[in-house]
Amino acid sequence: MAQPAHSTRFRFTARKEDQGLRLDQVLAANVPGLSRRQARVLLDLGGVFVDGARVKVAGRTMRAGQEIIAHLGGALRRATKDVGEAARARDEASLPPHRIVFQDDDLVIVDKPAGLVTAPTPESDRNNLAEILRRALGGEIFVVHRLDLDTSGLLVFARTPAANRDLSERMRVHAVDRQYLTVLRGAPPTEARTIDVPVGGRRAVTHLSIVERLPVGATLARCRLETGRTHQIRIHMQHLGHPVLGDTRYGVPSPFDPPRLALHATCLGFPHPRTGDPLAFESPLPADLAGWLDGLRAARVPRVPRVPTDVNPD
Repeated sequence: MAQPAHSTRFRFTARKEDQGLRLDQVLAANVPGLSRRQARVLLDLGGVFVDGARVKVAGRTMRAGQEIIAHLGGALRRATKDVGEAARARDEASLPPHRIVFQDDDLVIVDKPAGLVTAPTPESDRNNLAEILRRALGGEIFVVHRLDLDTSGLLVFARTPAANRDLSERMRVHAVDRQYLTVLRGAPPTEARTIDVPVGGRRAVTHLSIVERLPVGATLARCRLETGRTHQIRIHMQHLGHPVLGDTRYGVPSPFDPPRLALHATCLGFPHPRTGDPLAFESPLPADLAGWLDGLRAARVPRVPRVPTDVNPD
């Protein structure tokens, strides 16, 4: 029987009695609560790996001893009842639109909306921004860095192996200008500071500056990343006791929560990977956050107390 590694991941080894059965049959027999129809949807989403490789063929014949990992989570819950091309077309039509800011033969800069996944995940390789660009532009698309599902803003994708190597190395040595606008709970006491606190056991540095102190006890701030760890800004702001508003993982509810996570990648700059020419791009706050922010400026809500910093960010 499958044993969950965590709430949405099941790992098991095909048994002797699974020998010769279809993969969808084996999944339904070993993953608790998963029907054969759901197994086919999960396979179509790309959420199943056999011996480390993603597999989408429901009729693949299984051998005893093969390791199978099934990723069940939000992608499966959001999936339609249909599978195949019709479901893929319907799903993509419902995705929030992205905007291409710049493109040439080497790279493409995209303004990603909240609610769109940057790249394939273990749960699914379908309907992510990298896949959409690959279909629209043709050729290869290399993921250089990512934004969280609920974070909007600027991303760079490489279009050649050489550009990917150059941009990835710049990311590794922190030679890319990456700035975010965010709205924080409460009022940080200083106008600017540097947070140097490890994230996931690795050094993480965020430079914070105050843009505007809002009358409701919230603060519009700019964060410049020196490093780029997963959830770095969100964890660092929680560490300060001023979490990002709308952050359901590291924050706490407030009387004036935004329509989604109040975090936007507003500036992105680096030398062109082939020519060396400086490139710099800016993206203002999108309409959902800009309209909400205007409402905060006009509001009169009791000030929110500072969140204690002894909360474990993990």
